[in-house]
Amino acid sequence: RLEEERRVAEEPPQPEAPPREEPPPADFICPITAETDGHSYERKQIERWLATKSTSPMTGEALEHSILTPNHALRGRIREWQEAHHC
Repeated sequence: RLEEERRVAEEPPQPEAPPREEPPPADFICPITAETDGHSYERKQIERWLATKSTSPMTGEALEHSILTPNHALRGRIREWQEAHHC
């Protein structure tokens, strides 16, 4: 037993496993392309969608208007997540 303890003490430490990649939260994902971006929809993709459709990509219901507004709060949360996860 003592010999086994000495052997274990003399073994070099094992390297730590690399951090597990964590997928981004679901509300960071563009529902059109399944890509992350700083807006509720990726701007290019929602512009392409609205060029041919007047419905919501999420619900399929008719949209009242097609005015696009950046979601800066979400973009900030995404950047914080990316920094925390070294993306």
